[in-house]
Amino acid sequence: MAEAHQGRMQNAVEEMVQNLERDHIRTMQGRMFRCSAECCERKTASMSQVHECIERCHTPLAKAQGLVTSELEKFQDRLTRCTMHCNDKAKDLFDSGAKDPAVRALMDKCVGSCVDDHLNLLPSMTHRLKQNLESIPQ
Repeated sequence: MAEAHQGRMQNAVEEMVQNLERDHIRTMQGRMFRCSAECCERKTASMSQVHECIERCHTPLAKAQGLVTSELEKFQDRLTRCTMHCNDKAKDLFDSGAKDPAVRALMDKCVGSCVDDHLNLLPSMTHRLKQNLESIPQ
C-alpha cells in the first residue's frame, strides 16, 4: 500500500483503538485489578480458590480484548483482499503492455479507493465494537 494511504489508514485505526481503550477497556482493566485484589484479600480461601477467583476477574477483559482483536483481524483481511485485487489489476495492465507510470497511477487510485472504502467502514465497526464491549457481563 502506498505510504500516504497506509498512513491515513493506520492513523484512523489507531485513533479508533485508542478511543475504545480509553472509554471501555481501561474501565474494565480497573475492575479486573480491583476484583483480583479482593480475591487476594480472602484470607480463608485456599490457593486454588484465590486463583479461580482471579481467573473469573480476568474473563471480561480477555473477552473484550478478543473481540477487538477479532474485529481488527477481519477488517485487515478485507483491506488486504481489496489491495490484492488492485495488485491483480495492475499486473494485468502491465502484462497487457502498459507502461510503468500508467500501472503506478492505476495502483495508486485503486489502493486509494480501498482505503477510502475501509475508512468509511470504521464508524460502523466502532459502533458494533462499543455495543459488544458494553454487553460483556462484568
